[in-house]
Amino acid sequence: MTKDEIYAHCLSLPKATHVEQWMGSQVYKIGGKVFAIHAPESGHVTFKCDSEDTAKLLIEVGAAKRAPHLPRGGWVAVPPDMDADELKARISQSYEVVLSGLSRAMRREIEGDRA
Repeated sequence: MTKDEIYAHCLSLPKATHVEQWMGSQVYKIGGKVFAIHAPESGHVTFKCDSEDTAKLLIEVGAAKRAPHLPRGGWVAVPPDMDADELKARISQSYEVVLSGLSRAMRREIEGDRA
């Protein structure tokens, strides 16, 4: 996926925001919490998996590597050549995982926009 495609997909998710931080990385958040990071210089996309087991599996099969600076909690980094549909699905799943960890009030506000 291109930088513009990643940007468009991430910001299509309800209440998602974008900031540039950490030496030019494109950081996508929901409720102030990161759900995806795109490092333009390498093209890698970092996201949170639905479980530690999923993260371990992706790393073991060579589809991902442990996310730099986020070594625990199921975060992985994938190369820019990951299938676009799979990457979109994994970013969306990361969004849902991070959303589920937000306060009930914040989730209600965000989920109200999806109804």
